[in-house]
Amino acid sequence: MRTSRVVVFALWMGRIALAVTLLSAVADRFGLWGPHGSPRAAWGDWAHFVAYCGVLNSFAPKALVPALAWISTGLETVFGLGLLIGYKLEYVAYGSAGLFALFALAMTWSLGVKAPLDYSVFADAGGALLLGALASVVKSEGRSERGSYVVADARERWAED
Repeated sequence: MRTSRVVVFALWMGRIALAVTLLSAVADRFGLWGPHGSPRAAWGDWAHFVAYCGVLNSFAPKALVPALAWISTGLETVFGLGLLIGYKLEYVAYGSAGLFALFALAMTWSLGVKAPLDYSVFADAGGALLLGALASVVKSEGRSERGSYVVADARERWAED
């Protein structure tokens, strides 16, 4: 069975949307969306992000919060870039799904279920899981022997159908 154009386009759109979501959050921590208190920034700097990380991980010891902030930032950066360039898409998508699910659980535990619903964290987790499953199907069809789905390859795959 050949992958349809819609499936290839959905893979590409899902990758880009989730990558931008992850990388935008990372950029905000380092003030790239503006300083704390500006209309476009949620945190605006590292200190406010670490404080928020402590709120979300209220169940964790306070001494662990800075490490959790760095770990989450590192994973979001790696997964965001991996999705953007399409490297090992299946694994990166599943990793992203797990990370989004952990965020959703932490937000639910600490803030209640409305917060992750308002920020679409459950939808992000489901979308990343679906992206991983779809990448697995496309990979099994032999679309990419190297296991990567580079953005530049999308046009070539699109033209194949």
